[in-house]
Amino acid sequence: MKAVVTKQCMGDRHCNNICPEVFEYDEDELKSIVKFDEIPNEYKALVRQAAEECGAEAIEVTGD
Repeated sequence: MKAVVTKQCMGDRHCNNICPEVFEYDEDELKSIVKFDEIPNEYKALVRQAAEECGAEAIEVTGD
């Protein structure tokens, strides 16, 4: 499974609060970024939750 934060990110950091192990706020880009190329199994459910709860619909999840 892969996740990408798109340019639609509003920088509200909600995803960072849900799963700080995967999402990190980039102060230079003023948006969240994904720390992993491939999401570890133990965080997949939280990443899906973050994508579903993203107000800007800025998290794209692909794969299993």
